[in-house]
Amino acid sequence: MSPSFRALLLAVSFVPAAIAQVTVTNDPDLAVDAGTLETLDFSDAPAPLSLHRPGGIHYACKCLPGESCWPSAQKWNALNTTVNGRLRIHIPPGASCHNSFNGPFGTVNAYDPVKCAEATQNWSNEQWHVEQPGASLWTYFTNDTCRPTTDPNEPCTLGYYGVYVIMANKKQHVKAGIDFARRNNIRLIVRNTGHDFIGRSTGYGALIINMHAFQDITWMNSYTGPGFYHGGAVKIGAGVQANTILAQGHAKNPPRVVVTGECPTVGISGGFIQGGGHGPWTTLKGFSADNVLSFEAITASGQYVTANQYQNPDLFYALKGGGPASFAVILSTTMKTFTDLPSAGATLYINTTHTFDPNVIWNGTAIFHKWSNHFVDNGLYAYFEILPFTFRVRPWVAIGKTKAQLESILQPMLSELDAAGVPYDFESKAFPTFYDLYIDLFEPEAAGDSALTGGWMFNHHDVATNNDGIIEALKTAAAPRSDLFGIIIGHLFNPGYGAPHSNSATHPAWRNATDFVITVLPVPVGSSLAQKADLQNVLTNVMDEALRSASTSGCTYVNEADPYQPNWQSAFWGSEYPKLRALRFKWDPLGVFYAVSTPGTEKWEVIDYGTRLCRRL
Repeated sequence: MSPSFRALLLAVSFVPAAIAQVTVTNDPDLAVDAGTLETLDFSDAPAPLSLHRPGGIHYACKCLPGESCWPSAQKWNALNTTVNGRLRIHIPPGASCHNSFNGPFGTVNAYDPVKCAEATQNWSNEQWHVEQPGASLWTYFTNDTCRPTTDPNEPCTLGYYGVYVIMANKKQHVKAGIDFARRNNIRLIVRNTGHDFIGRSTGYGALIINMHAFQDITWMNSYTGPGFYHGGAVKIGAGVQANTILAQGHAKNPPRVVVTGECPTVGISGGFIQGGGHGPWTTLKGFSADNVLSFEAITASGQYVTANQYQNPDLFYALKGGGPASFAVILSTTMKTFTDLPSAGATLYINTTHTFDPNVIWNGTAIFHKWSNHFVDNGLYAYFEILPFTFRVRPWVAIGKTKAQLESILQPMLSELDAAGVPYDFESKAFPTFYDLYIDLFEPEAAGDSALTGGWMFNHHDVATNNDGIIEALKTAAAPRSDLFGIIIGHLFNPGYGAPHSNSATHPAWRNATDFVITVLPVPVGSSLAQKADLQNVLTNVMDEALRSASTSGCTYVNEADPYQPNWQSAFWGSEYPKLRALRFKWDPLGVFYAVSTPGTEKWEVIDYGTRLCRRL
């Protein structure tokens, strides 16, 4: 270990009393007026680093380690004191399998056989990644430079991970991180669970605020306002995951639920709800964002605010689907709750146990998809996958319906499969509650893969008039080139069924949705920049272009789609975008927060081979 790096490690691990703390200007409880803010003060922010590039391009950039504008060890030490010693130098989770970690401040002896065995065993385990300080569950946007290995001599660098992590467990810690990033022109990453497909939980040279320790949950039998809603509600800390809130709700009498994501490890507050948030209850109750009653948050200027229908209503609107890491850091979310209901579920499989003929499998897929309007118009949700030689639906979800009612809805599709001679396995079940269905029929998802992600939404009109065209587009996405294969993950839901009038910032086209499809293109670890550029081109201009061409919706989902697609502003938000862009410049005019392809980021770029975050001037 180099002497300078050892000194820095000591500085952030053992804080001498003689070093002054960074002063938090608000009182210890951050008791800022929760009413509408008249002004947002950014006067303490320095001028950004100015850079010129060939071709006369002029940038204003965030500071990086090694530059004169990078904060001194004393400043980082003071930040550590302010956050009660919870600042960490970030070392990638796979570093323990490598002899050395070559970080931005020097080289560290990293090998630890016990921790390496743990990392290797858990690399595909989502919850293990969630519990790491700064890990991203899908690793492409980390640059895959430090994965578990059986060869400790393999190089290990920081890749595109952040440099420091605040393991925040108080709102004062969050404020301190925001203030430090703003005052020192440092890239800021807000990480909830790291359940992120498109790189918004990582960033080279960044300070990460880890929100996972915010686990408070407060259940309310009757919400007291403000507003006209007085039903059941729950206040959810920023770090609470779907499995936790659903389990707690199930223990209530009667059992309660909230609109969560399909995956149990997804955090509810934060990026999920800032993107809209869809899941098995969405057909019946709308997006998660449609069910929010209030937020507690900290703004880019470091002010603690409440945002609801009457207090900071423009921020309230923007946080409900207006884009992750864009307007403020959410500390807690208060949401409507609903009585859990008896439910029914079903599964369908067509794979190599039935046939090796891909035409038969695609014929079955087409018949299934032909009936997708029928499914959502009867209040169902469905999760399906298209893999090489495999089509599977696991599961259909029929909340508040009996097994017989679900079978009756599905019977026309099953009859058509039989008439076409498509072999399949089908099973349906009854459950006392949705939660029991959720535990039984939804499968754990894997982490640690390197892939690019895209996707598109098909509406009712698309399915009714162009189902054959949709299937041809799915075939293209599944086999975009002779040397490549894609994976397709589909979700049948319609927020407009149960919430026909949006009260969130989500794209208006969602109110006539039928099928949201995620496309996945695996990326080999160790791919060159040229190979990555080629695969990105395939995703954007072959796979997703086929989906866009087969659809009239003009819409996709901000949390699970290609951020580099053309016209992302319209695709993610439609007519809501101009308002969101204006609100971004009100609440965060300096770009303290940044996530790719979110409102107001048109001039922001990550240049210098994915390392330097800059705004083009």
